[in-house]
Amino acid sequence: MDISLFIKAVILGIVEGLTEFLPISSTGHLILASQLLDFTGERAKVFTIAIQTGAILAVCWEYRGRLLAAVADFTTKASARSFFLNVAIAFTPLAVLGLLFGNAIKATLFNPMAVAVAFILGGFIILWAERRKHEIRVESVDDMRWTDAVKLGLAQAVALIPGTSRAGSTIIGGLLFGLSRKAATEFSFFLAIPTLLSAGAYEIVKHRDLLSVDDIGLFLVGLAASFVSAMVAVRALLRYISTHDFTAFAWYRIAFGIVVLITAYSGLIDWGSGT
Repeated sequence: MDISLFIKAVILGIVEGLTEFLPISSTGHLILASQLLDFTGERAKVFTIAIQTGAILAVCWEYRGRLLAAVADFTTKASARSFFLNVAIAFTPLAVLGLLFGNAIKATLFNPMAVAVAFILGGFIILWAERRKHEIRVESVDDMRWTDAVKLGLAQAVALIPGTSRAGSTIIGGLLFGLSRKAATEFSFFLAIPTLLSAGAYEIVKHRDLLSVDDIGLFLVGLAASFVSAMVAVRALLRYISTHDFTAFAWYRIAFGIVVLITAYSGLIDWGSGT
């Protein structure tokens, strides 16, 4: 058993869980962390996508009452059917565009330099969005219409660019489209369930020839670390947004992106290509 490999799995699982639901890009952080840990290649990419399942399980557990109630009420309450319909509608744009352009995006943009630039640009977009006047017309997820779901689905699709942030695109898009901070954040949680589960399943099936029974332990360790850290992150984010905006995350993105660019061009860190 390669202990160092399991340590890397734990670290990457923690990185995934802590960053998945924050507007700072889990994919971007995983690309950078994988490069620093020398955990790269196609097999490593499958691992980093698959461990997202751990983060999703954390959301399912945190909102288990809400999700179970929606399932139970599906045939009797319009609000429950509307909830699932909105999630399905919002999921569709990224699913379609991912299938059409996913391989091309991975081939050209899954590298530390592209991620650093996306970090910085995304940070400035968040600052711009937070400085705008917010006109709230959707207080909770239950108040969303199918047209809101379409808009948020298109916003999430921007996150196909690594370093952009799936959560950030959805949340900031929600604020721009009239959702309250809590509604936008919670809907990004719910939308992550089909998005990340399907992405993980697709990658595992597509690259199953790269995996073996010996990888099960490694994946379980990564999933467990992702689950625990995501649980902490989700609860902390919900507390945070009750009294704060996302400006701090914007400055973090900008600073982190600049650090990556400086260390790369100065030769202090050889970030490589991320492949």
